[in-house]
Amino acid sequence: MAGEAKVLCMGNAIVDIIARVDDAFLAKHDRTKGAMMLVDAAASARIYADMPPAIERSGGSAGNTAAGIASFGGSAGYIGKVHDDQLGIVFRHDIRAAGVAFNTAAASDGEPTATSMILVTPDAQRTMNTHLGACTEISGDDVIEAEVAAADILYVEGYLWDTAPMKAAVVKAMDLAIKHGTKVSLSLSDSFCVDRFRDEFLALVKDKVDILFANEAEITALFQVETFGEAVALLRPHIRVAALTRGAEGSVILTKDQEAAVAAFPTEVEDTTGAGDLYAAGVLYGLSEQHDVETCAKLGGLAAAEVISHLGARAEVSLAELAAEKLGL
Repeated sequence: MAGEAKVLCMGNAIVDIIARVDDAFLAKHDRTKGAMMLVDAAASARIYADMPPAIERSGGSAGNTAAGIASFGGSAGYIGKVHDDQLGIVFRHDIRAAGVAFNTAAASDGEPTATSMILVTPDAQRTMNTHLGACTEISGDDVIEAEVAAADILYVEGYLWDTAPMKAAVVKAMDLAIKHGTKVSLSLSDSFCVDRFRDEFLALVKDKVDILFANEAEITALFQVETFGEAVALLRPHIRVAALTRGAEGSVILTKDQEAAVAAFPTEVEDTTGAGDLYAAGVLYGLSEQHDVETCAKLGGLAAAEVISHLGARAEVSLAELAAEKLGL
């Protein structure tokens, strides 16, 4: 069918509004540094009105991952809900222009297209303030069985677990993937997200997920342990592949019988927005192209290093050319 993709990404379709602020701005608006916080329309308007000049572009975690896969030269598709308003048109144009197949019908009424105001402090931490808007209106009707069946991997962001209709859409997509032999991949997305849905995420990891993405804080939060090593030991029996990021220490990618630690690529950190999304892009691209897991982790690390070297959550150079230059791929 038209729009078939090796990696089908599913998430909150959000327009990112990115600006540099200081710690006083976070304190003024009672923001928790480094977190993703859901806000209502009124809070969103207050923060936006007080923000300095900003960059506005299509985003959302899984959308960033899909765009990253396409930048590597991979085959990516996207499921996510926008409104047929101006920002929805911008989102659809941007993600398709990046080379991603996006066929989800826009909503014609209800909430506007979602926005995330990303506040970047001088220490390169990003604090996200997200009004989910039309994202909350995604439903099982937006999950097309033929798209899921045609994919090698279905990738879902944990942020999509925030409302009952969104959960139902995710479960439908995962069950269709299992039915058709499509691998299921999940990102835990945020430790605050893990805290809200720990038991449900554990059940998904044990029963449905083939490929898991998490950072160190998220995986220790999932298993409620103190150390990364303890979390890895508890995770290993339940997963085929786990790709775990550790910030400046790089990442660890493991299977039930393999484990590879990959150092971070050196870079000047400007903005950590999108680091996990682009790491996932590299790993998923590598898996879809049948690379070994260590090479997949290197591709992820390379993409993450590129995106944190500048403001914004999308690569500013061709990741395919970067992989050829740095990794000989």
